Amino acid sequence: MLKETYDLNDIVEMKKEHPCHKSKLWQITRMGADIKIRCQGCGAVIMFPRHEFEKKMKKVVQRASSEE
Repeated sequence: MLKETYDLNDIVEMKKEHPCHKSKLWQITRMGADIKIRCQGCGAVIMFPRHEFEKKMKKVVQRASSEE
């Protein structure tokens, strides 16, 4: 099984919905050994170790524009 690639500012869908019940969509705001994501529903910020993030991520919904 191939891992889906993701990058900074991409919008990803997680397997479980955030407890705010507004969204399963998150924006990646920091990448490194840890991944920081922001809920698109309520704005909450969560940080995961990379291997845990990859287990919990379902798919990339929207890629960040590369026009920066």
